[in-house]
Amino acid sequence: MKKGNVWALLPIGIFVVLYLSLGIIFEYGMKIPSGFSIVPVIVVFLVAILLACLQNRALSFDEKLEIMGRGVGDKNVITMLLIFLLAGIFVGVVGRESAQSVAHFVLSIVPPQLAVCVIFLVSCFVSTAMGTSVGTIKLLTPIAVNIALISGFPLALCVGTVVGGAMFGDNLSFVSDTTIAACGGQGCSMRDKFKTNFIIVLPAAVLTLLLILILSLRADIKPIVTEDYKLIQILPYLLVLILSIIGINVFISLMAGIVAGSVIMLSTGAVSFSGFISGMGAGVSGMFETAMVAILVSALCALIREAGGFRALLSGIRRVFRGKRAGQLGMGLLVGLMDVATANNTVAIVTANPIASEMAKDYGISPRKTASILDTFSCIFQGILPYGAQMLTALTEVHKAGFSLSAFQVIGNLFYPMLLLLSSLVFMFLVPEKKIEK
Repeated sequence: MKKGNVWALLPIGIFVVLYLSLGIIFEYGMKIPSGFSIVPVIVVFLVAILLACLQNRALSFDEKLEIMGRGVGDKNVITMLLIFLLAGIFVGVVGRESAQSVAHFVLSIVPPQLAVCVIFLVSCFVSTAMGTSVGTIKLLTPIAVNIALISGFPLALCVGTVVGGAMFGDNLSFVSDTTIAACGGQGCSMRDKFKTNFIIVLPAAVLTLLLILILSLRADIKPIVTEDYKLIQILPYLLVLILSIIGINVFISLMAGIVAGSVIMLSTGAVSFSGFISGMGAGVSGMFETAMVAILVSALCALIREAGGFRALLSGIRRVFRGKRAGQLGMGLLVGLMDVATANNTVAIVTANPIASEMAKDYGISPRKTASILDTFSCIFQGILPYGAQMLTALTEVHKAGFSLSAFQVIGNLFYPMLLLLSSLVFMFLVPEKKIEK
């Protein structure tokens, strides 16, 4: 590690300022819907890399290219990229209608009084199976709106329940890009990270369910009307989930899910052969930007590390956060601030990964715990951001249905992210480490 040099961190600062300022201008200045999502994150990272290349004049440009090449060629980065692409193919093959079938099936067999509790459980399951919080919110928010309209449940409660459940799966799913990024960046298995994570999220999920149940029992509810469903389409999701939990290699689990999904979707006539092929292509294309961000961040962080930026940052963190437990909080706040700046929890994790790796070595934090902290805190912050993709997607679906709802009304009903933060702090400071990682 080179001597600390705080100026080497300037490219990250430039990235944060550019991304955040452009997002604010588009979203709030120009009133463009989902303004943060149109900021060209890859272009902004290229600007940051250009600035990093202009620094450290002791090295030639060819030497800097070699440094970036070593950063991108890291085993963890390559593994992460391949899993991103396989996960994209899996989602493209299986499609999203199958997830909607699960929601309608469950809602058709439960009492109307428990509809919001069920939509929370369905959101948790669907997001864990699909690996995408935004996709889950886009699928289930129209259902939540219908539940509120037909039953009499508050609209903000129903929508906030879906967003909270979506963040549950975003944090835990084996095919979520946040899980892939956190585990790939820290070099730990997804199964180990899942076991560490699950102990922390379970109390938050149970408390959320109890709180929703208490609120539901006070309401005067009408019957819920559901649509048709095809449960066979959910089998590939279950297969990937089960294989991953029992410890099967993630590549094998995803390929098994792709094969099973292909057979089921084609044999049942759920998709034509041409639609099947184009679905695979669309799934992979959906992962291109995330994969490219991972490559560019790896190159940028290699330059910053060579120039001594990480050493300067770690020295500052050690002065503020003393001890292993405080170091874990510092790590969580680091990725949280990255998420506030980028409004994208995957980008936040990928950006924080190299810094968190160095922090983990300094504080003696295991790779599985580091991955768990990065994923959990990024999802906590992302879940409550009023300008995050999750919130904006939910509000868009509400507006499409002809209703008006503000982000702050939904935030007041985001019980799960808030309880997850509480649970994380309890396990971080009060529960012995061995009980979490055994």
